[in-house]
Amino acid sequence: MPSPVLIVTGASKGIGAATARLGAQRGYRVVVNYLNDGAAAESVAADIARAGGQAAAVAADVADEAAVRGLFDAAERRFGPVTALVNNSGINGGSTKLVDLDLAVLRRVVDINIIGPILCSREALRRMATDRGGAGGAIVNVSSVGARIGSPGERVHYAASKGAVNSFTVGLAKEAIRSGVRVNAVSPGLTRTQMNPQDRIDRVAPTIPIARAAEPEEVARAILFLLSDEASYIVGDNLMVTGGRY
Repeated sequence: MPSPVLIVTGASKGIGAATARLGAQRGYRVVVNYLNDGAAAESVAADIARAGGQAAAVAADVADEAAVRGLFDAAERRFGPVTALVNNSGINGGSTKLVDLDLAVLRRVVDINIIGPILCSREALRRMATDRGGAGGAIVNVSSVGARIGSPGERVHYAASKGAVNSFTVGLAKEAIRSGVRVNAVSPGLTRTQMNPQDRIDRVAPTIPIARAAEPEEVARAILFLLSDEASYIVGDNLMVTGGRY
């Protein structure tokens, strides 16, 4: 039986890269999606290959309908039918109060953080759904604790976009499960990625019960759990990976 195929969007660094590497360790053939940093994505794919896994870096803007179709086509040409999707691509639009938020930044946040997961999930379902001839599968949407706490004073626009991801996850999970596709979400808290410079980590970490930022690999383990058969009865859930910060 061939190994399952996983697409991770925004996988050139941070949580996405950690998820791609761990997915390969767990037996997936991995498509490392990226938009701008091809060198970083190729480095992730090379790391996987050196460890004995299979991976390919594929460029695609997740907010572009044709590009999303191309991403899935490329995955199928390289590895066969996609059986798992992690909607990880996301941007925070910078740290700003709402009164100073630029409309162009807001539109790009909406494009990447909301339209992207919807387009990618739609394409996945068209190929995975058992009532369309697919073999079923699993989708995990990467949300954020910001959707729960609101991120006042710096990222309310980002928090709002992740709130939409949470609603989308619940609705799609109920819609897709009868077609053999499980959908869930993971909501990381403060994580040591490019989204969180060291000064922000130093400021926020003392307010977290666990008193530190998460490492990307800790979030990746939660994502891989939800993709796995060990989570076979978990549908529409949102696993909080926050160190106790709510």
